[in-house]
Amino acid sequence: MKLKKININERMEHYNVAGLTIGLINNGQLSMTECFGVLEEGTQNEVNSNSLFSACSMSKFLTSVLVMKLTEQGIFDLDEDVNKRLTSWKVPDNDLTKHEKVTLRKLLSHQSGIIDPEDSFIELNSNEDIPFMVELLEGRTPYCTDSIEVKYEPGSDFQYSDAGFCIIQQLIEDVTGKPFKELMHELIFGPLKMENSTLETEILEAKSGGFSCGHKSDGKIVDVRYPIYPYPAASGLWTNPTDLATLVIELMDALKGESKIGLSTSKAKEIINPQGCKEWSGLGLFLDDSEQNIEVSSLGWGVGFQCMMVAYPYLGKGAVIMINTDLGTHQLKGIIGEIYQSLIY
Repeated sequence: MKLKKININERMEHYNVAGLTIGLINNGQLSMTECFGVLEEGTQNEVNSNSLFSACSMSKFLTSVLVMKLTEQGIFDLDEDVNKRLTSWKVPDNDLTKHEKVTLRKLLSHQSGIIDPEDSFIELNSNEDIPFMVELLEGRTPYCTDSIEVKYEPGSDFQYSDAGFCIIQQLIEDVTGKPFKELMHELIFGPLKMENSTLETEILEAKSGGFSCGHKSDGKIVDVRYPIYPYPAASGLWTNPTDLATLVIELMDALKGESKIGLSTSKAKEIINPQGCKEWSGLGLFLDDSEQNIEVSSLGWGVGFQCMMVAYPYLGKGAVIMINTDLGTHQLKGIIGEIYQSLIY
């Protein structure tokens, strides 16, 4: 992949984007990274290839890879009732779960019957403690004030859900006995040498040198300079295009039987296969087209940040675009969309 002629600096000025970073994948390898602008408006602290941006919901793609690695090890079955393995909390049974149960496959594809309560899963309030997942799922935190329960028959519809990925995180911790972020380092970050990726949930102010501030659509810094989402599996990843490209390339390699983390071709195919009632929903990813031309994508959008990953796994091509500005409109209607449209395949 490469970019058609586009003046990124001019488009950044047009959209009031403080900083932008992009990585391109060709022939199953990272072929280019480019960085533009600054980590914080009003400073000379330039974005570089090691700078970290909030990936927001692109964390879900990362989580799906970890889940598939754990299924590869025989620790999980995608189609098992999660309540059989959850110990610290259970999905409440009701009439909707009599015939269809909540499973990892349904959670990863947002078809589990879970609907996020209104105004839930906001960024961390520095005056509040980091929530325990069980407290959150029981509706006992400011981040989710309603208890999580099944609202429609699992498998019958699609409802995008952060809560569903919080359930996945709790399930992983209950079964393995390890913190989610520790397991991620052990099985994914370490083997893939994703050295510029972290799920740490502490305030980043003290070590902000490599971290980008978030910015508003007018180009000004957001109220909390480094917004944290204390739900690692759903939206807690801080990273950059180089590391995200590494994860995409791992998926491509696994499809060819060349995984570095021991992910089989069949498990990799599961991630990019249509799931359940929606042909465009994969496991932690969204799908377009089919067969060898399939396009997979993941989007992240949160306080002060937007990003997008798009890849063609069987063609060995892809792109990761991250900006440290929330434009207040869908990614494809802003500078990320312009760059996406300028990609030559």
